[in-house]
Parts: sequence; C-alpha cells; structure tokens
Amino acid sequence: MSIDSLWSYVGSSNVLPLLRATLLAIVGFAAASLLSKAAFKLSLKKFSPHHATLVKRLLYWLVLALFIATALKQLGFNLGVLLGAAGVLSVALGFASQTSVSNLISGLFLIGEQPFQIGDTIKVGTTTGEILSIDLLSVKIRTPDNLFVRIPNESLIKTEVTNLTRFPIRRLDLLLGVAYKEQISQVRDLLLQVADEHPLCLDEPAPDFRFLNFAESSLDLQFSVWTRKENYLALKTSLLEQIKIAFDREGVQFPFPQRELSLSEPAQAFLREWKSQ
Repeated sequence: MSIDSLWSYVGSSNVLPLLRATLLAIVGFAAASLLSKAAFKLSLKKFSPHHATLVKRLLYWLVLALFIATALKQLGFNLGVLLGAAGVLSVALGFASQTSVSNLISGLFLIGEQPFQIGDTIKVGTTTGEILSIDLLSVKIRTPDNLFVRIPNESLIKTEVTNLTRFPIRRLDLLLGVAYKEQISQVRDLLLQVADEHPLCLDEPAPDFRFLNFAESSLDLQFSVWTRKENYLALKTSLLEQIKIAFDREGVQFPFPQRELSLSEPAQAFLREWKSQ
C-alpha cells in the first residue's frame, strides 16, 4: 500500500472518527489526572485531607466522563439512548445491591458529620487502627500490627465509634492496688512525685489521684495523668516502670491474694490424731 492510499484510508469517514475518539480518551485521562492532582493540592490549604481526597476523586471522574462522552459521540453513539439505558441499569442495580446503596448513603452521612478524618486512630468494636481512606462504601484502616481492615460505612453508622486522636491531649488512667498496711497519703505523694518528674506528663491538666475501693486483698487506687496524644503509649509503659521503681525504693508493697483456713473442731482433732501417729 502506497503512502497516498494509506493517507486516503486514514482520512476516510470510517477511520477518522475512531482516531478522534482515541485521542479524546487519551487526553481525557491525562487531563483528569492533572486537574485532580492540582485540585487536591489547592484543597489541602482550606480543607481536611479527607475532603481534599473527595474533591480529587470527584473532579477526576467528572472530567474523564466528559471526555469519554465526547469520544463516544465521535463514534456515532446517541448519548440520549446511553443515558436512558444507564438509568434503567442503575435502577436494576439498586434493587440488586441494597447493601451497597445503604453503605453509599451511610458514607454521605459520614462525610457530612465528620466524626473522624484520614490519619485519625479510631476504635470500632474490638478493632483499633489508623484511618487510611474514607470512601463512599467503606472505611479502610491499618491496625497497630499492620493489618488492613475494611469496615462498611453502614456498620460505622450503626455502632459506637471512638476517635482516640480527635483532641490534642489524652488522659491515661492507671488502676493500681497497694497492700492494706500502706498509708494512702504516702502513696498519693509518691505517685504525684513520679508524675512531676516524668517529662511526658503534662502539668495542666494536673494529675488526679482517687481512692476507689477496699478490695479483697488490696486498696484500689486510680492515678490519672494527661499527655499529648502522640506520647500516650510511650507514657503508659515508662510511667508504670517508674512507679514500680519508686514503690520498691520506698518499700510500698503491691498486694497479693491471701487466704485464711478455719477448721472445725472434728477436723482439728483428726489432724492432731494423724500427726501423733
């Protein structure tokens, strides 16, 4: 085939629309990617990462849909017929996937309510982890042991969700027990001293000491200190270690279970007879 015949074939009415449609699709993918990334960077200046991600995704699919629709029109498709078919298909899919629709509606409520954002650490039931993404159907989180967990939005709407990192500071509550022989005032002063010397404990709000209960083998206490949310786990480990060192230094005893047995007179007589043999 000569160059003239090849050029004539390319310029024919059959091939030219296909080339235009292909070019529009390629440009559409590139434009959607560039515009969505630019919108994401601009949105981060005024909105949270969660909303910036939503803006990025919506703009990407909107721009891409416009270019794809234009490309289909170049190929001779009737967009009115396609939209009608898409509407019928959407109704059919809606009846067939009611769970997905419920998750979609729940996702819209989560987006509007904003109980958490990307990067927050939440607790849902027995699962605790950092939020990686908030999508229209589910929320993806990463647990402390590096597991990926997908939670449907409907489950998040129906259950209790605890946001562990919503506020900049957290309170650490330590439940302690000391022996009955110990003086409560001495133990309180010792715990306050440990907190005052610890670099991760905040001065405001001040540490709190509470005498909870006379337990079976111990005096139950609660000692609460405040710290920045990023220092919570480090403080819990190091503070317990410092309390143990301080108690050992001052001779404060941790309790241990104790039992007293009382034998009846016949049982005591039997033991005396048994020992005499």
